[in-house]
Amino acid sequence: MSEMTAQIGKVLVIFGVVMLAMGLILILGSRFSFFGLGKLPGDIAYKGRNFSFYFPIVTCLLLSSLVTLIFWLFSYFSRK
Repeated sequence: MSEMTAQIGKVLVIFGVVMLAMGLILILGSRFSFFGLGKLPGDIAYKGRNFSFYFPIVTCLLLSSLVTLIFWLFSYFSRK
């Protein structure tokens, strides 16, 4: 039972580090525009007189693919 809790602890620490890294990339990306995050072709932006709407759909798809790849690699290497 203690081995299982140690494994869960390791997974939670790794998950926390990944989330911290993603948060820092997003914070710094908005300042320095790394990789053009938030301004990719396909992101929806509408500006009216008194209303503006922005939905970064392509950015969301790209980040989702990246996170999926990271978790897949983590699971692949943890099996061996």
